[in-house]
Amino acid sequence: MHSVIEPVSGLSIRTFLLIENRLLREALSRLFRKRPDLLVVGQSGRSEATPRQVLDTQCDVLVADSFQTAWLPASIALQNGGHAAFKVVLIGMESGEEQFLAAVRSGVAGYLLQDAYASDVVAAVRAVFRGEAVCPPKLCCTLFRSVAQMAREVPVHSATPRPDLTLRQQQLVGLVAKGLTNKEIASHLSLSEFTVRNHIHRILKEVDAATRSEAVETIRAHGFVISA
Repeated sequence: MHSVIEPVSGLSIRTFLLIENRLLREALSRLFRKRPDLLVVGQSGRSEATPRQVLDTQCDVLVADSFQTAWLPASIALQNGGHAAFKVVLIGMESGEEQFLAAVRSGVAGYLLQDAYASDVVAAVRAVFRGEAVCPPKLCCTLFRSVAQMAREVPVHSATPRPDLTLRQQQLVGLVAKGLTNKEIASHLSLSEFTVRNHIHRILKEVDAATRSEAVETIRAHGFVISA
């Protein structure tokens, strides 16, 4: 049976226990009630509650014992105008990497395995309420590997577009990089100094650089091979 407990003033972390096993649910409820900073505002099995009922309790942290996508922040946000009103801690989970990563992508902030202690659950609730994330070290390593893999697969594009330089301008930048003066560049390329100054002015404007050396470094950063 779904039950909602009225809030008690002075307790900061409002929790909802969405746990199918009644013995576990009641044990956690008793444990939480012994903690002065935890308030159980509701408890229920999965089949007896709806996301709307949980939202109505204005809980800060939802503790659930099942990976049900309908209860995860990403789904709640879609159902409620793009805002997930509570953090989620999953407990009693398997150690499989695929489910863990799916939970992270869905917005879960805490992920505890079947061998977690009751004190670990309390600590996780407090941590996610503070804006932290909680997971076993082994799965944390999995998360790092996954992010690194994504970085390899998705190219990182520069925030600024690649400069549109003519071949002549690229050649001129190579001479600037060697430290040549406008007069020396003009002589090397059989151009007038006036033409060289105009080219350099356009290059500085193209790459939004204040100095010649800054322009050279910016152009190198965009992958140009600078050579005379």
